Amino acid sequence: MVTTPGPPAAADPVDAVVVGAGLSGLYQLHRLRRLGLSALALEAGDDIGGTWYWNRYPGARCDIESLSYSYSFSPELDQEWEWSERYASQPEILRYIHHVADRFGLRGDVALRTRVTRAGYDRDRHLWQLSTDTGRTVTARFVILATGCMSVPKDPGIPGADSFTGAIHHTARWPREHVSFAGKRVAVIGTGCSGVQAVPVIADEAASLTVFQRTPAYVLPAHNRPLEPVETARFKARYPEFRRAQRLSRGGTVFEPPTRSALEADETERTATYEAAWGTGFLNGLLRTYTDILTDEKANETVAEFVRAKIRSIVTDPATAELLSPRTYPFATKRPCLGTGYYATYNRPHVTLVDLRTTPIESITPRGIRTSAGEHSLDMIVFATGFDALTGSQLAIDIVGKDGVTLRDRWAQGPRSYLGLVSAGFPNLFSVLGPLSPSVLTNIAVSLEQQVEWITDCIAHLRRNGVTEIDATPDAEAGWGEHVAEVAARTLYPAVDSWYTGANVPGKPRVFLAYAGGLDRYREECDAVARNGYTGFTLSSLS
Repeated sequence: MVTTPGPPAAADPVDAVVVGAGLSGLYQLHRLRRLGLSALALEAGDDIGGTWYWNRYPGARCDIESLSYSYSFSPELDQEWEWSERYASQPEILRYIHHVADRFGLRGDVALRTRVTRAGYDRDRHLWQLSTDTGRTVTARFVILATGCMSVPKDPGIPGADSFTGAIHHTARWPREHVSFAGKRVAVIGTGCSGVQAVPVIADEAASLTVFQRTPAYVLPAHNRPLEPVETARFKARYPEFRRAQRLSRGGTVFEPPTRSALEADETERTATYEAAWGTGFLNGLLRTYTDILTDEKANETVAEFVRAKIRSIVTDPATAELLSPRTYPFATKRPCLGTGYYATYNRPHVTLVDLRTTPIESITPRGIRTSAGEHSLDMIVFATGFDALTGSQLAIDIVGKDGVTLRDRWAQGPRSYLGLVSAGFPNLFSVLGPLSPSVLTNIAVSLEQQVEWITDCIAHLRRNGVTEIDATPDAEAGWGEHVAEVAARTLYPAVDSWYTGANVPGKPRVFLAYAGGLDRYREECDAVARNGYTGFTLSSLS
């Protein structure tokens, strides 16, 4: 049985607290229990699942292949679970997570409907005390933040929303009950990945659909389809080999790396190469074609123009095709999207695209949305406006470390963390998939396992050696931050305003938030730190 909040009580002592019960939190809980620790996961939602609990909007599905976007720690689990589609939908992924929780008996150590509001460190006892919105408090030696890369929805910041007489929904907080669009005039604001997935599904049902776009996305075809039993059986036969290759790969996906520059090939060869990649249905298919897509603007423009030509070939109205064609940023410097019928949706007579660059939204009115060009009458508004990525979920908690310093103050100019795992001055507080780690630039199913395993091995080392506190040194933290920035600077990423740089949230420090050096290199860095006695950390014990 999953525990539910009880009456306020004295602080419950456990060895470790995991904040969040999504893919990361559940695996961390599993590994801590195998270590013999008493552990508790605190989850704000009504159910486990994290991202795949909250993001239940129409069309929601993974953009990494199901057979790859899954846990690798259990060979038995690999063999027993059957995926139905190449790219699993949200309900199927949530069923998978539930299966894992039941199979490994994790539910009994998860407290649902329990949001952590504060975490304060007691430096005299080397313990964290966590407060929750239920009144329950918990003390623990170790705290692991598995709060998610994309879990704090971005406030759309549009005046007048409270006055709208119709229904308003956010893709990241979609209601559990069915939402019908039948006969309704619907607006979708935002064309990032959630908007791209939702638009075709909503268009199938709505009387009219108006899509409000500020920045067009590069949308690649998913070529999603049911998985045939014979192909699944063949894949399962080579799962052990595939899982080893995943762990050693640059991004958690297995492919043959390119060896040539895009500028070394002539246009005919490049087009044929891009055409083949377009047909694979892989999110990173076009990135895998040449070595310099993310490092050379001229090379990048060759693939960007290929995608724009595809848009022109699909969208029948030239003006709409142009509005849908990204021209203000290089390909893949904002996360590309996998879509199913996205561009073709704009050929439907009841679907309209509004360009917010030329006609910005002024307000939401009781009857709809007013732009500088006039009012759009609506029955329903869907916000697909994204997230306060990577740092938002950690800064939503009032975290107080040594000497009363808060994480919010410590990160006022951007996140500071050694290996993306521990911030100096916040001992025994680990992050999974946090800022300055590879996280969102990889298949996170592979990244989370790497980080969870490193954290668990670290805790085991401390316990074996009677160590009660581990803290990053300021020098190591600063050095890692400089390294992350230096690696990013070799790419086209940092020059672009995106959620990768925090530029989508007003007032957020503009810093490239992820490690772009590859999961393989990151794994080597983490392993070397552990192998050498946790260099860059200070280890101490209670006197």
